[in-house]
Amino acid sequence: MSQQNTRQFSLLDRLIGSADQALRTLVPGVASAARPSPALQREQHEMSDAERQHAAALMRINHTGEVCAQALYQGQALTARLPDVRGAMEEAAAEEIDHLAWCEARIKELDGRTSLLNPLFYGLSLGIGAAAGKIGDKVSLGFVAATEQQVCKHLTSHISSLPVQDERSKAVLLQMLEDEAKHATTALDAGGQKFPLPVKMVMTAISKVMTSATYRV
Repeated sequence: MSQQNTRQFSLLDRLIGSADQALRTLVPGVASAARPSPALQREQHEMSDAERQHAAALMRINHTGEVCAQALYQGQALTARLPDVRGAMEEAAAEEIDHLAWCEARIKELDGRTSLLNPLFYGLSLGIGAAAGKIGDKVSLGFVAATEQQVCKHLTSHISSLPVQDERSKAVLLQMLEDEAKHATTALDAGGQKFPLPVKMVMTAISKVMTSATYRV
């Protein structure tokens, strides 16, 4: 009986922690980075209104991507079967907080705003992450790797699309790219299952819908 109560308490504890993480992710200005933003190492250059709006929209997409990452990791941590895998999910989520805070700070500098769709995407991503974790740790880790690979593609595209003079945004995205690639490799090395091409194509299609909507809203 005591073991059953312990398991229930542990799940409740994780649920409370997940709820707290959701608030810290979705409420503007709450996320706090452990590392200083790479943008601080670059000068701020003048941009036209159109360039600034475009840069802010791209950073808004990346911010929403980090919101989704937080939700995915939290969902997976809730249902992961092995303690070490659960710990890896929670550690990855903590590292992604830096990206969340960096993107939000840069959006403010560009006189932009975060996406109004963030709560919706957070909820959807939390459910997907929990489902992946429920299926099994190999699938869960494989989903992390596939997701991070998608993120790396978006980051590479955005780095090229940013206005040339927006060195501050570019510095943020370059560091994010390095971190996300590391997360993908770590997930595969930990036993993550490599997803087949059709699954990755579906993930790409869903990602395009998210990025298109977030660029505008």
